[in-house]
Amino acid sequence: MRADARRNRERLMAAARDVFVDQGPDAPLDAIAAAAGVGIATLYRRFPDRRAVVRAVVLDVLGRAAEEARLALAEEPDAFQALARYLHRALDLRISAVMPALLDHVPPDDEEIASIRTRSWGLFQQLTDRAHAAGALRPDATFADIGMLLVRLAWPIPGPIPRDLDNRLAHRHLELLLGALRAGHVAPAAPLPGPALTVADLRAADGPEPPPGSPP
Repeated sequence: MRADARRNRERLMAAARDVFVDQGPDAPLDAIAAAAGVGIATLYRRFPDRRAVVRAVVLDVLGRAAEEARLALAEEPDAFQALARYLHRALDLRISAVMPALLDHVPPDDEEIASIRTRSWGLFQQLTDRAHAAGALRPDATFADIGMLLVRLAWPIPGPIPRDLDNRLAHRHLELLLGALRAGHVAPAAPLPGPALTVADLRAADGPEPPPGSPP
């Protein structure tokens, strides 16, 4: 694949992840093309129909997640840091929002999807088992617990919150969860990433305050 074609495909996959999460699996394909900054003809040259787009997104996100888990296992000597690194990358990939949204829209007998899904989950399990074996992850926190927590973090916060702010908050909240998942006594944690929102910030996200004396 030529470099420009590869870049177009990567943009389409990233845009499709966001559009499917935000608008559901029936989102217009031209919305994906627009979000990727390409024409709808470019999308159709690569994917003949919606089913092909959905399948490609599922394979792409599972493959990327598996690779991130593999790299975390290979490159991070600290077991808990390896798990934390993977979870932050999984948030960026939005795998825990994409998969629940799309999995019912791919054939259950798709062997390629089943194979890469098994590999991705297996590597994630290895990260969890390694952190348990090192005594770094609290023993009662299971693979399923961590996966389901990631699902809760991956979905956008309702309301008019910009996507960039939502993403940064998700990483901040993941750091809070990681602090609770650590086993035993650890050194003081690094400062939390992302903005520390106040009640006033949350109210502002819902719109301007009503003037004093106005009806509720």
